[in-house]
Amino acid sequence: QVQLVESGGGLVQAGGSLRLSCAASGNIFSIRTMDWYRQAPGKQRDLVARITLGGSTNYADSVKGRFTISRDNAKNTVYLQMNSLKPEDTAVYYCHGNVVLTDRFEYSYWGQGTQVTVSS
Repeated sequence: QVQLVESGGGLVQAGGSLRLSCAASGNIFSIRTMDWYRQAPGKQRDLVARITLGGSTNYADSVKGRFTISRDNAKNTVYLQMNSLKPEDTAVYYCHGNVVLTDRFEYSYWGQGTQVTVSS
């Protein structure tokens, strides 16, 4: 069983920055993919950024050049550095991991979400 604990959400002014963290704990062998999703009011939950075990990254077009995803494998933690924030970035941000447990099977886990609000 794996728990993903998120932190770093809050209220920020447009143009500002925020750094989200998500720490995974449990009987983890490895985490193949760590992702950030977001869901704005009345919207679908969309993938924001993804980082693989090897460090390859992908970003939604709407955040390219502004957001940076990174990971610390020693800490089983993923980060999302968000710069030049816009009101449109306001959403609940969810951490997600494709986690290989010590049983060598892969499972999907979600964090509880953290609110990011960008004021104009």
